[in-house]
Amino acid sequence: MFAWRRTAVRKRVVVNLSDKAFSGVLWAKRGPLLVLRDVQLHEAGRAPQPIDGEVVIERHRIEFTQVLATGGA
Repeated sequence: MFAWRRTAVRKRVVVNLSDKAFSGVLWAKRGPLLVLRDVQLHEAGRAPQPIDGEVVIERHRIEFTQVLATGGA
């Protein structure tokens, strides 16, 4: 179940929420939480904004997650 999370850990992903998206490295999964590092915030009509530190996202808020090909930004 949810094997993609095991294979996606330490890879660059885009996590899409209903109103914004985060791109970064999926660093860890801790129960109902995903931890991203090296993160940028993407919002409609705005340039991507870098985020300091880690971003913790509750899985129930996630609409879908994209695992980017090697070398993706």
